[in-house]
Amino acid sequence: MAALSSKLRSVGFGTAGTGIAFWCPGCNEAHAIRTAGPGGEFNRARWDWDGNVDTPTISPSILVRANFAPEDGGPDICHSFVRAGQIEFLGDCTHPLKGQTVPLPDWPKDQT
Repeated sequence: MAALSSKLRSVGFGTAGTGIAFWCPGCNEAHAIRTAGPGGEFNRARWDWDGNVDTPTISPSILVRANFAPEDGGPDICHSFVRAGQIEFLGDCTHPLKGQTVPLPDWPKDQT
């Protein structure tokens, strides 16, 4: 990953294209999306990004599901929009920021 700004990183998806990642304060981990594919019907970008590295807008919504063991609380869901540098967490999130809108945070210094 290479830094695009204090908020975004560029990521590669191997032969499937490239994208960006941002730090999610609700999950306390990175979420990566594909914004460019190598072409072809099944290899197109899945999200649109306005190119702004400081206050990005990404569409459509971003849905992340992580399946943890039942003793860890079962499946976790993070569903959000990123608009003008704000993360809008939707009502189906299973973390404490559910239903809140927060500024896109800077990438943590201890993460690469």
